[in-house]
Amino acid sequence: MTVSKKTLRVCKNGHQYYKSSDCPTCPVCEEQRKPVAGFLTLLAAPARRALENAGIKTLHQLAQKSETEILKLHGMGPSTIPKLRKVLQVEGLSFKE
Repeated sequence: MTVSKKTLRVCKNGHQYYKSSDCPTCPVCEEQRKPVAGFLTLLAAPARRALENAGIKTLHQLAQKSETEILKLHGMGPSTIPKLRKVLQVEGLSFKE
Protein backbone atom coordinates (compact mmCIF):
# COMPACT_ATOMS: atom_id res chain seq x y z
CA MET A 1 0.00 0.00 0.00
CA THR A 2 1.34 3.43 -0.96
CA VAL A 3 1.14 6.25 1.55
CA SER A 4 0.61 9.67 0.02
CA LYS A 5 2.50 12.56 1.50
CA LYS A 6 0.30 15.28 2.91
CA THR A 7 1.12 18.84 1.97
CA LEU A 8 0.36 21.98 3.94
CA ARG A 9 -2.18 24.19 2.22
CA VAL A 10 -3.80 27.52 2.97
CA CYS A 11 -7.32 28.29 1.73
CA LYS A 12 -8.52 31.70 0.55
CA ASN A 13 -9.83 32.36 4.09
CA GLY A 14 -6.42 31.73 5.62
CA HIS A 15 -7.10 28.31 7.17
CA GLN A 16 -4.12 25.99 7.19
CA TYR A 17 -4.68 22.28 6.62
CA TYR A 18 -2.89 19.19 5.31
CA LYS A 19 -4.12 17.11 2.38
CA SER A 20 -2.69 14.29 0.31
CA SER A 21 -5.21 14.51 -2.56
CA ASP A 22 -5.73 17.14 -5.25
CA CYS A 23 -9.07 18.09 -3.72
CA PRO A 24 -9.07 21.87 -3.13
CA THR A 25 -11.78 21.79 -0.45
CA CYS A 26 -10.71 23.25 2.88
CA PRO A 27 -12.00 21.05 5.72
CA VAL A 28 -12.33 24.03 8.07
CA CYS A 29 -14.43 26.03 5.60
CA GLU A 30 -16.50 22.93 4.81
CA GLU A 31 -17.30 22.39 8.48
CA GLN A 32 -18.35 26.04 8.82
CA ARG A 33 -20.62 25.73 5.74
CA LYS A 34 -22.41 22.65 7.08
CA PRO A 35 -26.12 23.42 7.53
CA VAL A 36 -27.65 23.08 10.98
CA ALA A 37 -31.20 22.30 9.83
CA GLY A 38 -32.98 20.70 6.92
CA PHE A 39 -32.45 17.57 4.83
CA LEU A 40 -28.97 18.59 3.69
CA THR A 41 -27.70 17.95 7.24
CA LEU A 42 -28.26 14.21 6.66
CA LEU A 43 -25.74 14.07 3.84
CA ALA A 44 -21.98 13.76 3.61
CA ALA A 45 -20.19 16.85 2.32
CA PRO A 46 -19.65 15.59 -1.28
CA ALA A 47 -23.34 14.71 -1.69
CA ARG A 48 -24.43 17.99 -0.10
CA ARG A 49 -22.15 19.99 -2.40
CA ALA A 50 -23.44 18.02 -5.41
CA LEU A 51 -27.02 19.06 -4.66
CA GLU A 52 -26.07 22.65 -3.84
CA ASN A 53 -24.05 22.97 -7.05
CA ALA A 54 -27.08 21.69 -8.98
CA GLY A 55 -29.23 24.39 -7.34
CA ILE A 56 -31.16 21.88 -5.21
CA LYS A 57 -31.68 23.35 -1.76
CA THR A 58 -35.25 22.30 -0.94
CA LEU A 59 -37.17 19.05 -0.96
CA HIS A 60 -39.55 20.42 -3.59
CA GLN A 61 -36.58 21.09 -5.89
CA LEU A 62 -35.29 17.57 -5.19
CA ALA A 63 -38.70 16.04 -6.01
CA GLN A 64 -38.49 17.58 -9.50
CA LYS A 65 -35.52 15.30 -10.29
CA SER A 66 -35.37 11.55 -10.91
CA GLU A 67 -33.10 9.24 -8.95
CA THR A 68 -31.05 8.73 -12.12
CA GLU A 69 -30.54 12.49 -12.52
CA ILE A 70 -29.39 12.79 -8.90
CA LEU A 71 -26.98 9.86 -9.21
CA LYS A 72 -25.34 11.52 -12.22
CA LEU A 73 -24.22 14.46 -10.04
CA HIS A 74 -20.52 14.44 -9.19
CA GLY A 75 -20.16 13.56 -5.51
CA MET A 76 -23.45 11.70 -5.24
CA GLY A 77 -23.27 8.02 -4.33
CA PRO A 78 -25.87 5.26 -4.34
CA SER A 79 -25.99 5.09 -0.54
CA THR A 80 -27.41 8.62 -0.46
CA ILE A 81 -30.52 7.79 -2.50
CA PRO A 82 -32.30 5.81 0.27
CA LYS A 83 -31.76 8.70 2.70
CA LEU A 84 -33.20 11.17 0.20
CA ARG A 85 -36.08 8.84 -0.68
CA LYS A 86 -37.01 8.55 3.02
CA VAL A 87 -36.93 12.28 3.72
CA LEU A 88 -39.03 12.93 0.60
CA GLN A 89 -41.55 10.28 1.73
CA VAL A 90 -41.88 11.89 5.18
CA GLU A 91 -42.95 15.11 3.45
CA GLY A 92 -45.35 13.31 1.10
CA LEU A 93 -43.04 13.74 -1.88
CA SER A 94 -41.11 11.41 -4.16
CA PHE A 95 -38.53 11.50 -6.92
CA LYS A 96 -39.78 12.27 -10.43
CA GLU A 97 -40.50 9.10 -12.42
